[in-house]
Amino acid sequence: MSNYIRVSSLGSPGALYAEGETDYQKLVDKMKLMWQEELEKVLPDKPDLIVLPECCDEFSGLSSKENIEYYRVRKDQIRDYFMKTAKENNCYIAYSAMRYIPDGSIRNSTQIIDRDGNIAGIYNKNHPTIRDHEINGTLYGKNANVIKCDFGKVACVICFDLNFDELRLKYVEQKPDLVIFSSYYHGGLMQNYWAYSCRTYFVGCIMGLQNTIISPVGEVVARSTNYFHHLSHNINLDYIVCHLDYNWHKLDAIKKKYGTKVNIYDPGYLGSVLVSSESEDLAAMDLAKEFELELLDEYFERCRNHRSMPGKIEL
Repeated sequence: MSNYIRVSSLGSPGALYAEGETDYQKLVDKMKLMWQEELEKVLPDKPDLIVLPECCDEFSGLSSKENIEYYRVRKDQIRDYFMKTAKENNCYIAYSAMRYIPDGSIRNSTQIIDRDGNIAGIYNKNHPTIRDHEINGTLYGKNANVIKCDFGKVACVICFDLNFDELRLKYVEQKPDLVIFSSYYHGGLMQNYWAYSCRTYFVGCIMGLQNTIISPVGEVVARSTNYFHHLSHNINLDYIVCHLDYNWHKLDAIKKKYGTKVNIYDPGYLGSVLVSSESEDLAAMDLAKEFELELLDEYFERCRNHRSMPGKIEL
């Protein structure tokens, strides 16, 4: 059954500048005001999820030592502001920021705030840069578990993480419904590859650069522009991905029977298509069962098994 959610990716023109400022509480208040103004650009769209960029409440112009002092004064003030906003607007917010934990060590984290203003889950960046560790003391995260939301399972990725296959493969196994990417670095083609590899929608929120939503077949379906650094877009999480091999006639039969209740999207050149239910009483997996569609990962696994059979590989 169609499962539409509205997602907003809210970047910003760039980090606020604060060289020479030593009143850190004043900076906290300034940051809170900036995000209050930014949120007003997407809240009228009534999103289910708002994604923010990496280190979204960081200032440029501060030294590493000054940043640490700013974080110590900031504590959870900005997070608490986003928690209040999420509850008032019945939405999730992915808040990405540097975070001190009780033992005094620091992480680069994405905290998923739920519709009630509570923390649904926290992801600690698994792959900070060497420089980040050496200068700021940021510790490497070790876990990468999807976070359960009322619309599905969310996988969090932060900046440099996008370069590491071992993280991507952890998420592939967990079959997320959505990957959210908070970053300073855009990632280029890696965004599209992660979306296709994880068979999921990918929401990129990049500080000062283009924000994107990419479909499970690796195509950009929404993007911000040089004029507007935010976007809101409806995505349907009731979908399956299948290869055209052995499915051509089945897909024709599905379209013939269900017409506009089903959307079959071919991005071209990939050999895989996205099948989505546009009906309130029909799920995409129901289509797979009714027409015996072979899903993409099932097909690839059958190919691997066929290759491994006796006599199939050259001597």
